[in-house]
Amino acid sequence: MADEMLLRFLMFIVVLFASIVFFSVMVQVCKFVIIKIKSSNFFKTSRLFNPLEYFPEEEMSTIKQVFYLSIIVLIVVDILYSIIGWDENLVIFSAFDIILSLYLAINVKWGSLENKILLFGLIPLGSLGVVALGSYELWADVIHLITLAYFIKVYFDKFVEYTETNGLGITIILLFSIVFISFFFTIIVEGVSPIDSLNMVSNAFTSNGYAVLGTTGLGKADAIFLVWSGFLLSCVGTATLTVSLISKHLDKKFDNLEDLAKNKKN
Repeated sequence: MADEMLLRFLMFIVVLFASIVFFSVMVQVCKFVIIKIKSSNFFKTSRLFNPLEYFPEEEMSTIKQVFYLSIIVLIVVDILYSIIGWDENLVIFSAFDIILSLYLAINVKWGSLENKILLFGLIPLGSLGVVALGSYELWADVIHLITLAYFIKVYFDKFVEYTETNGLGITIILLFSIVFISFFFTIIVEGVSPIDSLNMVSNAFTSNGYAVLGTTGLGKADAIFLVWSGFLLSCVGTATLTVSLISKHLDKKFDNLEDLAKNKKN
């Protein structure tokens, strides 16, 4: 019995050390790749990476707000999956958890002791355990989940700061509040997993029905991505058309006023 406990303890130490090394290397590699891409001439000059080629300048501020709130939603989904544990998508969830943790870690500066502690807390030991050992242990992710919960506050503070700095409205919070409440309500009432709930709420909100689209985890995630991408692009298209029509109308009015002014002078 003592030998078995010692063996399990040693295995935990090995997995812990390997996870720390692997995650640290991945963070450094991702940072290096991102810096290289951003510093390349192709990135700086290509229209492909210019968001203004896809969205009107007036909409970029709102999209930034949506981005901050979307990160919060993803963190909440990550925490729910970790605690409740829907095993049908364990591998996909683990990949999602690792990718999200990497993204958060990449955007943390290593300088202060507080940030180094945060970086350690972002290591997804449970998900890395799934990759290495094929099983998920919730107790291994306690610090990770607390750290993820802290980042909900971090990104909400970023949202508030960005909103106040740019003098934007907070109507977008009402939209996310409706989706968020419906998201939790659907989980409880329908007894479905977070990804199924998000799928159903997304389809209902965008008038595509109230059903789960896709039979696999990746298929459901793809359906959610397509639904919200289409919704966002349709909103941008409507806004762009509206701005264009108003601009043409105002230009015509100014031209008429200019003609009247010239006629009066003559």
